Amino acid sequence: MKPRLALGCRRRDSEPAPSKSGRRGGRLCGGAALCGRQCEAGAALDLEMQWQWMEKVFLWKSILTFRVSLLVCTAGNLSAQATCPDITVTQQLLKEGFHRDLLTKVELGAGDEAIGSCTVAIKEHLPTGLYVDPYELESLQQHNLTEALIIPDTVDVESPEYLATNLAIVVYMKPDPQCACCFKAMLPVHCRYHRPTEDDGEALALLKSPEILIHCHKSFPSVECWKYSDVEAPCSVRNRHTCHWNNVKYKPVNKEVILQVPVGLKQHGALVCAVTLLTTVLCSSLVLAAVCKYEHFSLVRCSE
Repeated sequence: MKPRLALGCRRRDSEPAPSKSGRRGGRLCGGAALCGRQCEAGAALDLEMQWQWMEKVFLWKSILTFRVSLLVCTAGNLSAQATCPDITVTQQLLKEGFHRDLLTKVELGAGDEAIGSCTVAIKEHLPTGLYVDPYELESLQQHNLTEALIIPDTVDVESPEYLATNLAIVVYMKPDPQCACCFKAMLPVHCRYHRPTEDDGEALALLKSPEILIHCHKSFPSVECWKYSDVEAPCSVRNRHTCHWNNVKYKPVNKEVILQVPVGLKQHGALVCAVTLLTTVLCSSLVLAAVCKYEHFSLVRCSE
């Protein structure tokens, strides 16, 4: 692109020829030099304006490219969310006192028909302040209410909190009839006796978030996009063989469940001991008085 001439500059060929004396030529030569400097300044100014225009165009192109990239990423995330729904877990404690029911609901969020081929289980980690009764679980299993396995198999139900050990329970969930892609399970839990405290009449038992285990016989898009790790666990209560489960990541609705366990106060120790001793002596005296009064007892030798 040819640089434009500065304002007021004329071409050399349009200038009149210099006279023999050279005066007019001298003035013309000086004017031509001045006009050349003006032309160079004008060309530099024009070039600077072109650079500014190019910088603005580059800036707008960069902004447009960034916005297009942002839209593409957002669309990709929305598409991923649409094809890979979140797994949500809700836990709720029912009843009051030392004997509670822990209700757990798992929503897979997948509308695929193949979800019916999946088995869902939860692995609860109970602290030392809580326990489950194996005899109660056996009774519930016979009535087809709750299916669970305790790890380890033996549980000391009479042990206090400060002498007990942690427990792990695998609970096999059942489909929720009110939701097509939901599973639920009920686990009865019991609070152990805690040590008495100085000035607070309660202790806290923290129940951590459970592990969600999924085992599907068919593969479908939702299973493939869920984040999981492979673990081994019993296939079911009736089938103790080891199966491969997917320990999936999920979104907890409530992060942790806290139980408030009532405990005694240390300053009441003397009073409790005195009342217990008096009650024991009184009851023993009543039993002995009844035996002496009616004398309806005898020693009978059992025949072999």
